[in-house]
Amino acid sequence: MTKPFMGVSASGCHHNISLWRGGKDGLKTFELNPLPGLESVFTYRDGGENTVMPDNPADPQRPGQIGLHCIGGVMEHLDALTAIGCSTVNSYRRLWDTGYWAPVYRDWGYQNRTCGLRVSAPGRFEYRAVDSMVNPYLMASALLKAFDDGLRRKLDPGEPEQRNIYKAIDVGKVVTKLPMSLGQALDALNKDEVIKAALPGDMLRVYNHYKYDEWERFLATSTEWDKQMYLDYLP
Repeated sequence: MTKPFMGVSASGCHHNISLWRGGKDGLKTFELNPLPGLESVFTYRDGGENTVMPDNPADPQRPGQIGLHCIGGVMEHLDALTAIGCSTVNSYRRLWDTGYWAPVYRDWGYQNRTCGLRVSAPGRFEYRAVDSMVNPYLMASALLKAFDDGLRRKLDPGEPEQRNIYKAIDVGKVVTKLPMSLGQALDALNKDEVIKAALPGDMLRVYNHYKYDEWERFLATSTEWDKQMYLDYLP
């Protein structure tokens, strides 16, 4: 990244998600021959039923019951999911930068980028607490576990927030924040049995080993900010 762009929020790598029943995997060539990379990257679901689609004709935006329970599951486990989606120390600098609609609040809405989740189109919603350093396989596994818990327990995500979340908070709405550091997110992950199950065998142990090590080395490191802030500091 060149110097003029340092300090600007980078790609969010947001995940747009739906849940399908039936159909077949197809290959989308985009008229590219040969396809760059692995062909499996360009697969899509052809046919079948999108179970997140609205089921109330009177409200074409609101997801059906399956979709709402999936959103409820994600909301329930958002703290632990943050440790997977925002997997580096640097990830949280984006979350602190609220001027870029950082998705730091546990809420959802229609086309509402100020919330952690938004329904981006009928039949899908967008998980936003994630950045371009994410491991997409771990993230997919963790989200499916959250979906499963939401569906089994019929978790209700509540009503969608239509307002800018910051303005809603200003007039009294109480909303909890996501973990705002890698250390907080890892602690939340290790208290969440559902999301921990998405990292079976030695996977959770190895993830903890490397990520807590990253967090602790960051805390023990003096940065340029420390020098500028404290070199001539008078207590």
